[in-house]
Amino acid sequence: MANLSEFDPNSVGNPNNNIFGLPFTEEDSRLVILPIPWEVTVSYNAGTARAPDHIFTASLQVELFDADFKDCWQQGIFMRTPDKKVLMKSDYLRKEAELYINYISQGEPLANNRFMCKTLKEINVGSLFLNDWVYEQTREILDAGKLVGLLGGDHSTPFGYFKAIAERYPSFGILQIDAHCDLRNAYEGFNFSHASIMYNTLEQIPEVTKLVQVGVRDYCEEELDYIKLNHQKIATYFDKDIKERQYEGFTWKQVTEEIIHQLPMDVFLSFDIDGLDPKLCPHTGTPVQGGFETEQIFYLLKKLMQSGRRIIGFDLNEVGVSHDEWDENVGARVLYKLCNMLIASNPQHA
Repeated sequence: MANLSEFDPNSVGNPNNNIFGLPFTEEDSRLVILPIPWEVTVSYNAGTARAPDHIFTASLQVELFDADFKDCWQQGIFMRTPDKKVLMKSDYLRKEAELYINYISQGEPLANNRFMCKTLKEINVGSLFLNDWVYEQTREILDAGKLVGLLGGDHSTPFGYFKAIAERYPSFGILQIDAHCDLRNAYEGFNFSHASIMYNTLEQIPEVTKLVQVGVRDYCEEELDYIKLNHQKIATYFDKDIKERQYEGFTWKQVTEEIIHQLPMDVFLSFDIDGLDPKLCPHTGTPVQGGFETEQIFYLLKKLMQSGRRIIGFDLNEVGVSHDEWDENVGARVLYKLCNMLIASNPQHA
């Protein structure tokens, strides 16, 4: 374990240390953050592939004191360096995807263009590569007895992590904070689109027995039909419904109790930053008006833990990159809270 006798948690973050200025190695750390610099299938604004580096820089400004989860950082938090080969592959395929999306958006028939057919196949093969890479990386970290936080990138990135953690938990739920359902089947022809992450998870990972979505406010009829068809497995709390209930006198406490009641005892948190009010994340991939304050989500997660349920892992995705570093600063603070919650939710036994 790292020697903390000369480390001052009240001092300025040291850029020579790791994330949040913490003096831990991966071996020393209880929790390892795996950055995924990938955004191949984003539908609107790009930039999230480079978010991990920017969040790392912004993290040096995050205060280590957490009034709800004191001193969790002392168990060690470490972020790996983003893999440059993955980023290069993402950059190349992103350019291909932009050409392809522009082509199909004009109503051109795909079958008439051999180049575009080849491009689509190449992107889908690249997504399979990413899924396998994330699976191997997260399984390796879990095998070392550590907790894992995944940091994207776009929201397609955690599929491999879901597969890896499903090998350790025969039954678990996913709590999804998101402006979107992500329940489309191969959106835009991309088998593993960011807009298809939850569809693919429910269809291919049977260990996920419940999906509870919170904050959804931008979705299509196909997704609504899928939710209705799978109502025993999916519970969606639409932003509009939550707000209207609050206008009529329901409290956020009452709504959170309902949400938590839907979840099993082991819960994976999948956090798309666009679930928040876009004033907090204006440069996210697909911003949508509405959404939550960070404290509303932190309250929900704190009550989740107080209910006896356990957070078994998390992903944080779709943080944008901005000229004033605002998105990255919000992202760094959300990331720190999620790290503390994951550590607190999995106490070490003597």
